[in-house]
Amino acid sequence: MSDIQRGRIRANGIEFEYLEAGEGPLALCMHGFPDTPFTYRHLLPALADAGFRAVAPFVRGFAPTELPPLRHHVHTSVMVADQIALTEALGGGQDALLVAHDWGAVGAWGALSRAPHLWGRAVILNIPPFELFGENLSTYSQIKRSFYFWYFQMLAVIEDRIRQDNFQFIQDIWGDWSPGYDASEDMVYIREALADPAHLHAALGYYWGQFEPARFGSPEWAAEQEAAWGGSVPQPTLYLHGTLDGCHGVSEEQIQRVPGYAGPGSEAELIDGVGHFMLVQRPEEINRLIIDWLDRTRK
Repeated sequence: MSDIQRGRIRANGIEFEYLEAGEGPLALCMHGFPDTPFTYRHLLPALADAGFRAVAPFVRGFAPTELPPLRHHVHTSVMVADQIALTEALGGGQDALLVAHDWGAVGAWGALSRAPHLWGRAVILNIPPFELFGENLSTYSQIKRSFYFWYFQMLAVIEDRIRQDNFQFIQDIWGDWSPGYDASEDMVYIREALADPAHLHAALGYYWGQFEPARFGSPEWAAEQEAAWGGSVPQPTLYLHGTLDGCHGVSEEQIQRVPGYAGPGSEAELIDGVGHFMLVQRPEEINRLIIDWLDRTRK
């Protein structure tokens, strides 16, 4: 990864560290939990070759990005605000691209609609628009997938439990979410990002901020989430989701509806035999799908 450099920038009140490759219009690449910007280690050089300055921050809560003052609660609206602030600081515009996965995707659906002047296109992976996400939450199959929402609410023990056996719980999550993929390299980066107890605490704040049992699923909760990342986005958007995604499942019918939540030129594809971490599980295929779409939608 000699062509990938590091940098730091201040945005939305904290200093973010990031990986970057290339020169040109910004391609901001946002990761989720439990991974790091190294999930983009194959895509960053491909975006650089396509003429972008590809930047993948360590998101709020993940070392070596600065710890935020509020560490127990990371609301969806904060994710949206971080992406807007990062792009303003790094230099967005109609030639800029937003790429987002997992929690990054949640923030992206909100950021794209609330600051449309900052990005001309988007690529979103594995988390569909809020309305489709909400359709699945109460299904039995998704409840089984989402057990960790509630398991993470065991505040007295969960941080110690996650750290046990060198973060084996996180490695097992990767095994469930991308079956058959060897996450050994990724786990090196994850352990570094979450080794400090304060950073792990802040990273779990995404789950404490969204899925507090007393509020989760209530009309008030739904309205709050809808306000943060619901609705449609104006940009052409490529949406990719794997048939073996053990984190969040979608149907072919739902995939066909995703472009209706985005601008003209949007496409969505359900990719057979790949899981949640498709960027590292089948990088050549996923890079090609993204770069080919960018070529097709180039103005």
